[in-house]
This record gives sequence, structure tokens and C-alpha cells, in this order.
Amino acid sequence: MTDLTTFLEVGGPVAAFGGGAAYARAKHPAAYWSTVGLPISTVRLLSSYGSVMEACGLTVPPSRLRVLAVKATTRREVRPVPPRRGIIRPTSTGLRLRLRLAPGQEPADVAASAERLRHAWGVHAVYVTTVKPGVVELRLVGFNVLRRVHMPRKVGGGFLKVPVALREDATPFVRDYRTIPHQLTLGATLSGKSMYLRHLITGLAPQPVALVGIDCKRGVELAPFAPRLSALATNPEQAAELLPALVKEMEDRYDLIKARQGITPDTPDEEITSDIWGLPENQRPVPVVLFVDEVAELFLTATRKDEERRDEMVTQLIRLAQLGRAAGIYLEVCGQRFGAELGKGATMLRAQLTGRVCHRVNDEASAKMALGDIAPEAVLAACAIAPELPGLAVAGDTSGGWSRIRTPYLSLGDAAETCRESAHLVPDLPALRPFRPDVPVRPVEAPVPPFVRPRPVTD
Repeated sequence: MTDLTTFLEVGGPVAAFGGGAAYARAKHPAAYWSTVGLPISTVRLLSSYGSVMEACGLTVPPSRLRVLAVKATTRREVRPVPPRRGIIRPTSTGLRLRLRLAPGQEPADVAASAERLRHAWGVHAVYVTTVKPGVVELRLVGFNVLRRVHMPRKVGGGFLKVPVALREDATPFVRDYRTIPHQLTLGATLSGKSMYLRHLITGLAPQPVALVGIDCKRGVELAPFAPRLSALATNPEQAAELLPALVKEMEDRYDLIKARQGITPDTPDEEITSDIWGLPENQRPVPVVLFVDEVAELFLTATRKDEERRDEMVTQLIRLAQLGRAAGIYLEVCGQRFGAELGKGATMLRAQLTGRVCHRVNDEASAKMALGDIAPEAVLAACAIAPELPGLAVAGDTSGGWSRIRTPYLSLGDAAETCRESAHLVPDLPALRPFRPDVPVRPVEAPVPPFVRPRPVTD
């Protein structure tokens, strides 16, 4: 009986702690990492750093001076020298530490051993970035941050910068229109493409930006955001009228820039500009972001008249993609599939879209259309996205870099409410006034009088 009591007193708390840790690891990975995973991984890293670096081939022979000093002071064996380790900085999702590479090493050597380091230190993933020549940073992620997306508190937003998703290394994915002016977003039905677009619009809504939408699905995607839109086209006929107005607005802005470039000998160098951002703030027009949802609808034709209209719209889109950046006009093109089979001009338009985001697609050819020409190795990652992970995507750009991202959930009601609250920020652009969507007035509900229980009349 005494042995049973002792077993219950000792084994009971241990079993409870183990069960609670297993539950937290499955349901609340962030809490598990902060309480259990972080201390264990830190101790494992500190105790095995030298041996792990040597096993991964990240050590170099010691210098002759070091060999002589060790032999003169001790009789222990002279070990190879690993990269010098900096201070370990814990985060809510993992660890960060910097390594000063030994002579003869390069960042690619450490990046090639990232998978070995992940298994040796018991973390979910290890990412290597170059800080400066000779110094790299290891970002250890303790759990799968894309399973339940929680955006960090400090996301580094700003003007024309929208933190729209979370990368797999736990850093925010920021859509920066000044750096990447135009982007192509592909994804099948229920892949999370609409959620991505929803975050972009709500992120831009509180900023002094003109938002323009082309939604040929009768406006089912963009109509809820009508209070914040400066213009909205819900069918190809309206789009054929809206695009020339945008092109005319772009040409007027170029005329404004050229007028500013009336260079005289006494003009200071800082006043010479080639885009709207060099203009004085009181003369600078507001930026315009054009959202095109289901771009294939603009290319589909049934008659000869439709083909002529299609060719005109494609030409205008290409002009906006080629020349719009300097005029402060940016494109966000979305669709399920976008390739040469859509017709003349499709490939040329796609080549002007620098940023690429590919959600789950129905075939490998669609992934190649989005990523094949900029990052061929990212095509396989896009094809491996599971249907039960909506919002997961592969983001890349023309530099060849790519990463997995996932957009957090945002309800349509909350996004529409954000647009309604920022409706007063819609800029006045005369060229877009005819295309301003009609916003119905929300009915004001009369307050319901409180229910009063009747009292009996007494004599």
C-alpha cells in the first residue's frame, strides 16, 4: 500500500504534467514553446553547439597560434574551430542568434546544413539570412506558425505597405507597392485568394489612397467594399469604359511631371523628378491601386465585337502595367489561371507583374504560369499545398526568392465595416467620378423600448 501511495504521489503529477504538455503542444503550440520548448532547445543548443557544428562540417582547422597556445597551457586535444556564436535571443516563436563565420566559410555552407541543425536542436525549422559579410543570423522556429496564423504585434507597416500574411519563418509578409508596384495572385476556388485580397483592401482603406475595382463576377467580391472604392466595374462593358479613364488619368499625371521638369539653370537638383514622389506634397496626386478580380473574364470573348473590346482592354492594362508606377498607379491582378491560352497580350501583361503569389491551384501548369518564370523550384511547393489549408500560398518575385505564407482569417463583415468607417477618406478624382459605386444608406434601427412588466391595480 505504501508503494502504491508513493507511486501515485510521484507518478500522478508527472503524468498530469506530461498530459498537459502534450495537450498544449497540440492545441496551443505558442504556449508550449514558451514554457517547455524554449528552455529545452536553449539547453540543447548550448550543450551541443561545438559537436553539432563539427558534425555538420561547419568547423575549420585552428590557427597555428591557437595550436601552440593550447599545447603550451594544457594537454587536451586541439579541436576544430566552429563559427563564433553570438547572444541567443528568445522570441515568441523561436530563437535567434548570429554566427561570425570562420575564415574560408560562406553563408551557403550554413544554409546547406539548416536541416541538420533543425534535427540536432529539436526545432521545427532553421532559416539562415546574411546580416553582413562574415555574419549570418540563424532563425530557429519552434513550431509550425502557419497552422494557426497570429500576426506579430510589430509588423512594420506604413504608407502603401500592407502586412497581409505571415511567412513560414514567423516574419510578416508585407505588400510594399513602392518596391513591387504590380502583382499577380493566382488560386483555385476556396484556396484563400479572396481572403488575401480582403486583407489588402482593409490594409489600404485607412490610407490616403484611391482604390479602384474591376470585378466581372457581378461585383460579388468587391461590392461589399464599395463605400471605400473610388470606382467599381462589375462587368466587361463597364471595365471597357473604366480602363480608358485610368489611362487618361495616368497621362495627365505624366503631363504634371513633365511640367515640373521644365528645368532651368537655377533649378536645384532635388527638384528634378521622374515620378510623382518627387513632386511637392501639395502638388502630388494620390496613388491609385487597381484591383482586378478574375482577370480571365476580361479576356473571354464570344463575338467579333467582344474581341475588339478585349484587345482594347488588354492594351490599356499593359500600358498601366508598363507606365503606371511613375504615375502612382499600381495593379493587383487576381485569377484562377492566367496564361497564353487566354489570348493575345496575356503573356506580355504577366511579364509586367513583378510580384507573384500562388495559392492552391488545380494543376501544375497554373503554378508554372505564376512562378515558373521567376522561381522554378517554387512550383513544386505550390503544387503541394493541401486543400485543408486555405490561405496558404507561395510568394515570389523576379529576384528569384520565394517563401511560404499564410493569410490570417478575416471575416467579410469586419472587412466591410472597416471600409465603411474609412469611407470619408475616398479622394476626389474627377476622372473617376462617373464610376463611383452607389452606396446604399444603412437604415437606422429605432431603439426597442424596454419591456415593462405590468403591475396589478390595487384599491
